[in-house]
Amino acid sequence: MSLKFSLPATALWLVCTLSAQDVPQLPKRSTDDNTKYTTVGNISITVTNFGVIGNGFKPFPGPPSFQYPRGSGIEHLFVGGLWVGASTPTGIHVTTGAVDISSLRSGVSEGFEFTTGVDSRVIERSSLLDNRFYSPSAISHQDFLADFTDTNTTNPNQNNEPIPNHVPLGINVHMESYAFNFAFADNFVIFNYWIKNVSGASLDSVYVSLWGDIVVRNTNITPPTVGSPFYSHGALGYIDTLNLAYAYDYDGDGGLADSYGAFKFLGSSPYRNTTTYQVWQFRNSSDPTYFSPATDIDKYSKMTNGLLPSQVTSIPKPSNFMTLLSVGPFSHIAPGDSVNVVFALMAAKMVNWSVPKPEGPDIASNRTNLNLASSWAQRTYNGEDRNGNGVQDSNEVWTDNGRPKRYFLPAPPAAPHVKVVPNDKSVEIYWDDVSERSVDPITNLKDFEGYRIYGTNAGFDLTASQNILANLVMLGEYDRADDDIGYNTGFGGIRLAQAVQFPPDTTHYVYRFEVPHVLNGWQYGFAVTAFDSGDASTNLQSLESSKLQTLQRVLPGTPPAKDASVQPGVYPNPYYAHAYWDGGVERQRKLYFYNIPAHAEIRVYTLAGDLVDVFEHDAATYNASDIQWFQTYADGTQQLAGGEHAWDLITKNDQAVATGLYLFTVKNLDTGNMQRGKFLVIK
Repeated sequence: MSLKFSLPATALWLVCTLSAQDVPQLPKRSTDDNTKYTTVGNISITVTNFGVIGNGFKPFPGPPSFQYPRGSGIEHLFVGGLWVGASTPTGIHVTTGAVDISSLRSGVSEGFEFTTGVDSRVIERSSLLDNRFYSPSAISHQDFLADFTDTNTTNPNQNNEPIPNHVPLGINVHMESYAFNFAFADNFVIFNYWIKNVSGASLDSVYVSLWGDIVVRNTNITPPTVGSPFYSHGALGYIDTLNLAYAYDYDGDGGLADSYGAFKFLGSSPYRNTTTYQVWQFRNSSDPTYFSPATDIDKYSKMTNGLLPSQVTSIPKPSNFMTLLSVGPFSHIAPGDSVNVVFALMAAKMVNWSVPKPEGPDIASNRTNLNLASSWAQRTYNGEDRNGNGVQDSNEVWTDNGRPKRYFLPAPPAAPHVKVVPNDKSVEIYWDDVSERSVDPITNLKDFEGYRIYGTNAGFDLTASQNILANLVMLGEYDRADDDIGYNTGFGGIRLAQAVQFPPDTTHYVYRFEVPHVLNGWQYGFAVTAFDSGDASTNLQSLESSKLQTLQRVLPGTPPAKDASVQPGVYPNPYYAHAYWDGGVERQRKLYFYNIPAHAEIRVYTLAGDLVDVFEHDAATYNASDIQWFQTYADGTQQLAGGEHAWDLITKNDQAVATGLYLFTVKNLDTGNMQRGKFLVIK
């Protein structure tokens, strides 16, 4: 089974130029926003709504720019940004989100040419159900969404000061970033750009680039406030077969900055699969190869013409170099149309940091983790286009009208179908074996390993947060006995000799787990999950299905009475006001009638014979949702044992009952048999 981070239909791309209506739009808000950074994984990257990635360590110490591992102080980027270059009717023009400059966006800086033209803040959303930004349209565990434009020649967020030497292409950009918390996917963040031509003329020979001053240093050891010496210990590399540009600390922090920072091109629509790679020395104006481009013509030339392999291996190190990873050309973007380009930023630990001169620590064996991160990022983007060739091959199924859904990650086995049966002072949990037939579409393997059973303690529902997930504890774990993973318990202790059904439910339940010694009348939650074996060779942790998917709320109690020899009763009896299981107000009180028939009428009287209340009971449909306690502390899905009925101690005239002795009758509506009892209320 695969966890699908599926894009909306408007964000799944044909292998052609996109139409104007395909580009998502965001609610309009105001001002530049550089306050957001990723927090769900092990990598923290600042994301803005003006085309910039990272924060230039402004302020320092402060929020992370591109930190990995999260909280370590090891940074991997001063600042980066999107570049777009094209041939227009007025000549070659390039719009740059950021350039190599010593002071990030101080006032209005040349080269920082995107502005918040649609006035949108960075919007956050999450696919995690317990996240406060949860949205069913989220792609990842933490999405950031932003819009920006190059159409302004002045900056509306900087007192409309002119942007120096900026000639707009006439483009709007919608950006989405995706971050994940899985152990195998927590060291990359995907940046998804839709670039729309909003000018009145065609854009031709379009190139799209990710530029960055990638600098890997341990800021706890060497802070950026020391100036130039902080930036001058870097070295670079490029793996053309992976479309991967990377940097590392060559010799600066004695092994305390032992990781790579990298840019990777993942894909585009229209389809492209190669990149050009360029680097230059910070603010260099003289070197014929590694000079910093100052004009749009020079910038466009850097985007379109990559370094030769000999020039890549000759990059001086250590030094402070800029990185430019470009894709194109996109031959033609008509007015109103768009292209989609996707990059990933990633970081990974070296296997063994060392400085074997002259190559430094960048030897092939040290890039194992970087290559693994590159592989997982690419797999995530490819989705149903498994080999990433832009063509639906015979062994692929594309499920969005002939287009591939993207952003797939390996996922747990399918959750089992679960049936929870409340009994007298016990609960039975049944489930089927559908999880064992799950095939992960990423690996094509049946990797099911076992089951976990969870339950709550009595009283969880009275907590202020009502966070049921936080109250679930593991009651049991069972895993396959035919491998060397886990406890190898096998399933003999829970497998039924013969599958059972609960009509009209047609599911065949093959497992049973009993929870004894529970308290009647208390609400419990129970869930069963399936987990897989993981994959140590790819650093893939064992994944577990969602507890919420199978969670069921039940209240143990007596079964329906089948004959007159079973005497009905009430509990607690006597009933004391402010009982522990009551809510906080008068109308959240409750007691239970038990040992009642499946179809019954219950009447409550005073000692004087006055009718206090009357109600009917139907075991097949009753779940107590008619009283306020359950409306407050349950969710409408709760299941009661069929022989119990809750009462809120409110009369048929909508008044709270007083202290006293009360009589009740229970009439079996199927047989007409009548039984009697009494209970005491003390307030």
